[in-house]
Amino acid sequence: MPIPEFIRAIRAKAGNTLLFMPGVVMVVFDDDGRVLLNRRSDSGEWALIAGIPEPGEQPAEAAVREIQEETAVVAVVERILGVFTNRMIEYPNGHLAQYMDVVLLCRAVGGTAKVNDDESLDVGWFAVDALPELAPLHRERVALALKDDVAAWFVPAPAPEPGDR
Repeated sequence: MPIPEFIRAIRAKAGNTLLFMPGVVMVVFDDDGRVLLNRRSDSGEWALIAGIPEPGEQPAEAAVREIQEETAVVAVVERILGVFTNRMIEYPNGHLAQYMDVVLLCRAVGGTAKVNDDESLDVGWFAVDALPELAPLHRERVALALKDDVAAWFVPAPAPEPGDR
């Protein structure tokens, strides 16, 4: 996966230090209710389309850009599904990262799904009852998108203890 230039600049100073970064993850549906997935070039695994917003870029802008860059699909963002802090990951080069993902429900409005950059080995539309092997995290995001509940999901903060006010 290409490393955004602003992350390269930070890494030049921070080395492998853990970076806490924003991310966007998109659950993209077409008119037939199928989900858009890509087989990632870095892991070979099927996944939801995801990326890192550029400095100053809004999450919805980043989502639309990432979808089009990676898959050639034109999409619109319909709503936030949830906000999640993921577990820390270590990349093969030793870099440590932890992402706070804004997960967005999107709808395809144009384009034809195809491998559109070097981040994907394959791209395709899948019926929700015929998904390829996906990490549990991605299956949970798809399940969240299929719920009728329009409230954004998040991990609630613990209730304050008496006297903490």
